[in-house]
Amino acid sequence: MLRSLLFAVLALGVAAPASQALQGPPGSLADPADAGRAGPIRRATATNAGAARTATAPTIDGRDDDLVWRDAPVIDRFLEYEPNTGAEPRFRTEVRILYDDRYLYILGRMYDPAPDSIISLLSRRDVRTESEQLKLVIDSYHDRRTAYQFIVNPAGVKRDFYVYNDQTEDGTWDAVWDVGTSIDSLGWVAEFRIPFSQMRFADREEHTFGLLIVRDVARTRQRISWPLYHRDRQGYVSQAGEVAGITRIPQPRRLEIMPYAVTKNVTVPTAGGWSHPQQQALGADVKWGLTSNLTVDATLNPDFGQVEADPAVLNLSAFEQFFEERRPFFLEGAGIFNFRTACGDIDTGCRGLFYSRRIGRSPQLGFLYPDAGNATSSRVLGAAKLSGRLANGLNIGVLNAVTHLETGSLGRTIEPQSNYAVVRILQDLGDGQGGLGAMLTAVNRSLDDDTRDFLRAEAYTGGLDWRQRFADSKYEVTASLSGSLIRGSESAIAATQLDGVHRYQRRDDGIAFDPTRTELAGNAQRFTISKFGGGITRFQTVLQRFSPGFESNDLGFQARADEQMLRNWFALQFNDPTRYYRRAFLNFNTFNTWTTEGLPTNFSLNTNWHVELPNTHWLHGGVNGQLPGTFDDRGARGGVAFRRSASVEGWLGWEGDRRPWYTPVLFGGVWRSDEWASRGGWVDAGFQFRAGAQFSGSLGLNVNRSLNDSQWLQNFGDVMTDTAHITFAQLDQWTVGITTRLNYTMTPELSLQVYAQPFASVGDYSEWTELSDTPRATRYADRFQPYGGGADPGGVNFKQLRTNTVLRWEYRPGSILFLVWQQGRDAFAQTPTDFSFRRDMGELVELHPNNTFLLKMSYWFNP
Repeated sequence: MLRSLLFAVLALGVAAPASQALQGPPGSLADPADAGRAGPIRRATATNAGAARTATAPTIDGRDDDLVWRDAPVIDRFLEYEPNTGAEPRFRTEVRILYDDRYLYILGRMYDPAPDSIISLLSRRDVRTESEQLKLVIDSYHDRRTAYQFIVNPAGVKRDFYVYNDQTEDGTWDAVWDVGTSIDSLGWVAEFRIPFSQMRFADREEHTFGLLIVRDVARTRQRISWPLYHRDRQGYVSQAGEVAGITRIPQPRRLEIMPYAVTKNVTVPTAGGWSHPQQQALGADVKWGLTSNLTVDATLNPDFGQVEADPAVLNLSAFEQFFEERRPFFLEGAGIFNFRTACGDIDTGCRGLFYSRRIGRSPQLGFLYPDAGNATSSRVLGAAKLSGRLANGLNIGVLNAVTHLETGSLGRTIEPQSNYAVVRILQDLGDGQGGLGAMLTAVNRSLDDDTRDFLRAEAYTGGLDWRQRFADSKYEVTASLSGSLIRGSESAIAATQLDGVHRYQRRDDGIAFDPTRTELAGNAQRFTISKFGGGITRFQTVLQRFSPGFESNDLGFQARADEQMLRNWFALQFNDPTRYYRRAFLNFNTFNTWTTEGLPTNFSLNTNWHVELPNTHWLHGGVNGQLPGTFDDRGARGGVAFRRSASVEGWLGWEGDRRPWYTPVLFGGVWRSDEWASRGGWVDAGFQFRAGAQFSGSLGLNVNRSLNDSQWLQNFGDVMTDTAHITFAQLDQWTVGITTRLNYTMTPELSLQVYAQPFASVGDYSEWTELSDTPRATRYADRFQPYGGGADPGGVNFKQLRTNTVLRWEYRPGSILFLVWQQGRDAFAQTPTDFSFRRDMGELVELHPNNTFLLKMSYWFNP
């Protein structure tokens, strides 16, 4: 069901008359006739600027009266890019750049004729609010592909990103830098001090940095930039201007050490009830710059207790549930390890050879040796990664991690000690317009008698990829070729052939199951051609293929093998405002899949529309349809493929203006399938609010009601024979989730966040059936026949509560104290099968809580 619909509507703006806003007040830094200056001020062109070396460091206090700024080169040729591309801005902006041996200093003066109307909201670091902001995008390599982004709002809230692939932002990158801000009678000021040690650059006498500066005016929802940013071009790092004249920078000492101590109290089930042992741990993070281009990041005995829990999900599908990575060490710098092998529809995104959540995964054999005290994740003993970019444009990424052996009941191994390794290289070509890369991954497990028959001993993947932009970066072609090899015992490789990814046991295909194999190999290919810029049209065509034996799930993510896919996307993007809309995006998609033998498994069409109205409200809508004539080769869980029925879904959505203190959001949709025997509807309603500059929150409600007439239930007998019973049932299901977030920010360094999600999914099975002798019949009713002799197939009742309360205090730059309270309550049963909001949500309170209280303190220093 299409859920990824919400657009991140950034704060833009409206303001006073341009003639008033553009005029610099006499005697200010905007006045070139100031008598204190030594000479004429160097002013930037539309795309080129300079920086001046200073012998005296400015005081970082958020004021522009420091004398060292008087003769600094000025950047003031800003233009509006949203909503009106290329228009003269209504508010004047000036930026000045200085540097010395250790720091890059940047001063931004944002003029505003109504300073009392400047929106300045407090939040935790790296949290975006509907505030004014100034953004610096610094391409210190000047490769037009990577950059460091530093952002601040008038309240002094900092955000920073590492940017790769010209536009992909890594929000987990947290540099140690300083900024001062203030609001005065002329507008507001931001004064940055950015250590060169926090950026990477080539070792040379003189440097030219790429620089893109963006100012957001929140109350008027306008965005201005230097140089002019074009929304109809792909990427934004490649659109940066140039800052020349940075000379003789000594290579900074790049050694950062952050030891930390953790103490926590956890809930552990025992034979007599519950115990609450106290646990302590020590660990450290290290960042070491081997050269100006290469950095080693390492973590020893990491603890990620401050990371928010995954959202609640009841997965009744034939495929593994994907969860996003949330652990900072594995998120930071993850872009270099990106190697795409599978891209589904536009909304589900792409998966590849490296999925970092395999490191420290939930023990795979916990179900086999169950124990109430089993670990929910494998402990990471340590991990290290080397990353960087050489002067010749070669990007390098190497990662290695080791996880601890975990045991379950009677001391049986539920996850062996394992080693995970990744090597990635990517050579940029043609001034960053192209690239050629390779990737290798390896997983090696120390198996014992408890695990040898169930887990693979070794797993390797490798691949080559290539990309090329052309026609002024409007078009892009990419291609990749991957391979995999796994080894293990006969029973372990047999289990792989029979699992949900491969399904070699199907009787109606030509893929043979071999129980004597001790290894399995496969390959995958992917090709895309895209238009991402120029005019109002965009398109992308994707071809990808997985052979039946391809297996990358030991260190990657792969939903299935034995598949060929053709996906097409065409879009119309209207970025110039009219009297009817500020901007509009119309998307049209086709999605087709087949097995490698040519069995059609999906022919789908989709269109979705997103329109921002002149009052900055958003309207969304779309229609999804699956055409007849396809077959489900995974729904029978190893049984024969059966015909799919046509289906259709329609949905609508609305988002309110984000500038007031509250913003409502409402989405909903209905769907029909199986010749109308299956049907359902869903509603997502939300409400975001803020109370003053320090307190904000959101409340979201999701309600999903479905009647699925072809929900798989259970298989009886050997599915590789024609005597097996592959059973289904009609599932009448309610799913309700409530997501609450509360944020209280005392200062930009001290904040409190509360997250809570009660969740319940209750369903009743009825109309027990099995696949008939004609599972590919044209009529839906002819594909199934009664089963069970009128017996009740049962039901499902799953409920869960997850809460996370985090007090975060950055008591000195880079040094953080976390105080965390996590709580989990969950239950899974087969009754009751009728949904009652009061009963099912109320019972969550009666379940025994699994509490964790954690205190984590880190200290950053740069010896």
